[in-house]
Amino acid sequence: MIGRITGILLGIEHQTALVDVGGLGYEVECPVSTLCELPAVGQQITLQTHFVVREDAQLLYGFLTHEDRESFRILIKISGVGPKLAIGVLSGLSGDELASAVERDDVATLTRLPGIGKKTAERLIVELRGRMSSSGTSTVNHAASPIEEAVLGLIALGYKETEARKAIDRLPNDSEATPESLIRASLKQMLRQP
Repeated sequence: MIGRITGILLGIEHQTALVDVGGLGYEVECPVSTLCELPAVGQQITLQTHFVVREDAQLLYGFLTHEDRESFRILIKISGVGPKLAIGVLSGLSGDELASAVERDDVATLTRLPGIGKKTAERLIVELRGRMSSSGTSTVNHAASPIEEAVLGLIALGYKETEARKAIDRLPNDSEATPESLIRASLKQMLRQP
C-alpha cells in the first residue's frame, strides 16, 4: 500500500496532481481543497495517500493532511459512497467542517455539495455520527464563503471546478457579493468568451 508520497509537482489537470517521485510520475486524484493549497509546479510536495486496487484500475488519492485522509477512509466505508463521491465531499468541506456538520445534523450544508441530495445527506449524518470528531482547534464553523458556495453552484450547473474558480477569480472584488450574484456574473462572463 502507498501511504505517502513526496516528490516534485509536475502539473495539475482535472483534479489530478502529477507527482514525480524518483523518475516515476504518479497521478494522484485530490480534493479541490488540496489542489488549491499545493505549491507551484516544480516545487516539492508531500501527500498523504490512499491506494485503491480494483479489477479495472489502480487509483491513488492524495490529501495534504492525515485528518482529511482519515475522513476519506471513513466516507468510503459507507454503503453507496465511493471514492469519487468522497473526494467531492472533501472538495467542499474539510474533515473538521464535515464532522461539525454531522454533529449539528446540518443537512443543508451537505446538500450544497455536488452529488449529495437530501436523502444521501441524511444517511451520511446517521452513518458518520460518532465516527468523526472535529479537532476543536478551529473556531465555530460558519457557512461556506459566498465564493465557495458560488463555485459549488457552478459545479452543480456542469462546469469543471477549475473553470468555475477561474471565472469567479476574474470578477471584481466585492465584499457584499452573494453566491447568487457571483454565479450570475460568472455565467455572463463565460458566455461572452469565444
